[in-house]
Amino acid sequence: MNEEGVRKGAILLMTLGEEAAVDVFKYLGPKEVQRLGFAMANMNNVKREEVDVVLGDFIASTQNRANLGVADEYIRSVLTKALGSDKAANLLDRILQGNDNNGIESLKWMDSAAVAELIKNEHPQIIATILVHLEPDQSSEIMSQFTERLRNDVLLRIATLEGVQPAALKELNDVLTQLLSGTDKLKKSAMGGVQMAAEILNFMGGVVEASAISSVREYDPELAQRIQDKMFTFDNLMDVDDRGIQLLLREIQSDSLVIALKGTSQVLKDKIFKNMSQRAAEMLRDDLEAKGPVKLSEVESEQKEILKIVRRLADEGQIVLSGKGEEGLVE
Repeated sequence: MNEEGVRKGAILLMTLGEEAAVDVFKYLGPKEVQRLGFAMANMNNVKREEVDVVLGDFIASTQNRANLGVADEYIRSVLTKALGSDKAANLLDRILQGNDNNGIESLKWMDSAAVAELIKNEHPQIIATILVHLEPDQSSEIMSQFTERLRNDVLLRIATLEGVQPAALKELNDVLTQLLSGTDKLKKSAMGGVQMAAEILNFMGGVVEASAISSVREYDPELAQRIQDKMFTFDNLMDVDDRGIQLLLREIQSDSLVIALKGTSQVLKDKIFKNMSQRAAEMLRDDLEAKGPVKLSEVESEQKEILKIVRRLADEGQIVLSGKGEEGLVE
């Protein structure tokens, strides 16, 4: 959901009333609940005309839809065709057999700092096994709370984790007590690996990223290179075609873009300017000049938010990403 979608959703829920909103929230994930809840808490000065538009759009989008029961095989077939066998496999395990990781699912609702405090004293292998079941951005936030030594150790274990065996999930059950249920019938989950390590690193700052990669390189240079090849950083926007950049720009707030572009190469700035209208490009140039110095932490924060949008568009098939590889830019 982009910002406009979040605002429309918040307006709709507030219009429907408390009981209906409660029923809707039951079917949403942690991130959706957090974003919608924040939008609702900060909602003010909503005009009647905007409410009418939101309700009209909602009614139009729900017309001619039937509440059809869908067989498991149909879901499996559709998702496999839409996402490919690898992506669909993980998603299908959660949808069709999704009661095995109740404890970990509950961690997704917790503050990252609280999760870090809960698991930081566990064995690094256990921590790695937990983190691969969470979203990469949350895992990144959790790992940022660790010491450098623990963070690097956990990342290495994530990168070399080929799957989660039933015994490992049982061990998680001991760690998370009643939060997680383990059973002999659990199938091995295709979690972890180089891709997951790369995705987690994508959400970390440059200094932390460099330290983690350096630590992995000492253990296995080839593995470190494979992780880097899978990573997609802000500079890799150069590898996105013009149509993809144009789609991305529609999703980004101008204030966020101004901060994110601070300190980037002129070549990347020119690519962004090229995919905007002449007037919009001139305004962006003026805003960049007028903004003045910006803290590195603010720049990295905005770049991370934009990269989240990039990955969503990629998951939706709207743009195509490539890792750094040999042709990527080096910081």
